[in-house]
Amino acid sequence: MRDYKEGLKAGIPIGLGYLSVSFTFGIMAVSTGLYWWQATIISMMTLTSAGQLAGIGTMIHPGLYMEMLISQLTINIRYSFMSIAIGQKADSKFKGIYRWLLGFAMTDEIFGVASTKDSISRSYFAGLSTLPYVGWAGGTLIGALLGSVLPENLMSALGIALYAMFIAIVVPEMKKSNPVVVVVAIAIALSCGFRYIPFLQGVSSGIAITICGVVAAVIGAVLFPIEEAES
Repeated sequence: MRDYKEGLKAGIPIGLGYLSVSFTFGIMAVSTGLYWWQATIISMMTLTSAGQLAGIGTMIHPGLYMEMLISQLTINIRYSFMSIAIGQKADSKFKGIYRWLLGFAMTDEIFGVASTKDSISRSYFAGLSTLPYVGWAGGTLIGALLGSVLPENLMSALGIALYAMFIAIVVPEMKKSNPVVVVVAIAIALSCGFRYIPFLQGVSSGIAITICGVVAAVIGAVLFPIEEAES
């Protein structure tokens, strides 16, 4: 119980942050035609802002299942590597079905907090994941319900908040590293190409996001390789 309380306390700021971000996601989901309960179920069954945002764009166009698969794998594959890294710090009791909890609740912020621990117990990780999950699902529910009654111009203004969150994540890293600036610039240029070049405009948004992300990452890896530290 002590480990759970420690994790719960560490998850408070994450939960508060997710509450505000998922509020915007709920509004955006309703504005695309989803019902409030559909948006809430999506956030209860997944825990990924970028994945859900890309998923909504694909779900409102029936039949694009392969596009959804490719875009979701591309966006969320990083969580697999995060789970592997945290799994190496898990104690002897953190195994079996409890590993499912680790994989399901893995996010950038939860990974950042958990990675500071030398050893992670299942109680600590459960506590760390509780408030972020509640905040994400609860914020989506509140946003989806209010999205049905708020004026359209206010909903459009609040919808910008989700994109502002992505900017807030990327910009600090760009200030620290010039290679990150180059990679982001390449991704932006490719995205503009899919938006404005006539023969590329027909490419769906999910595939365009996948191509931009993969190509920019590959170019960055080739131009700015990171040497492995000696053990």
